[in-house]
Amino acid sequence: MRKIDKTLIFAAVYITIENKLTTNHFLNMYPEELVAIIEAELTDSGFIPFKNAKQVTEHFANHTGTTLLVVNSMCGCAGPDARMGVVEALATNPYTPDHLVTIFPGIDEEAMEQVQNYIKPYPLSSPSIALIKDGAVVYFMERHQIKGRPSEEIAEEIADALIEHC
Repeated sequence: MRKIDKTLIFAAVYITIENKLTTNHFLNMYPEELVAIIEAELTDSGFIPFKNAKQVTEHFANHTGTTLLVVNSMCGCAGPDARMGVVEALATNPYTPDHLVTIFPGIDEEAMEQVQNYIKPYPLSSPSIALIKDGAVVYFMERHQIKGRPSEEIAEEIADALIEHC
């Protein structure tokens, strides 16, 4: 029986992990096909997805007015109702934000880290919905406020926030 050098195995595992991290294969937690379908529920309604930190920084540096930010989610217990609620609120309300953006945790991690700077003091939760006016959060719906609620209730609350701030 051949003796295995544990140092070589450790080095091979380390190099494999480093390669996956730098090529972003290891960070993507979900199948791309599934993410594309879920993300399309928002992008088909005009949302622009943030994919990196530069996009986030440029958006908030160069855009004034109101931005509706949806932190998307794979979670079956809250994600679908959050997306449907947002889309319904926008479709049935004459008051609309100037900009629609979305981000996907577990996929767009670099952008997620940057978004955290713009939603303080609120903790990042998935899903969540923020209305940001001229750089300040004026409305925020956290995951615990979404989970277990029907999309119609979520839409009503978002519509109220849009009426008040847009």
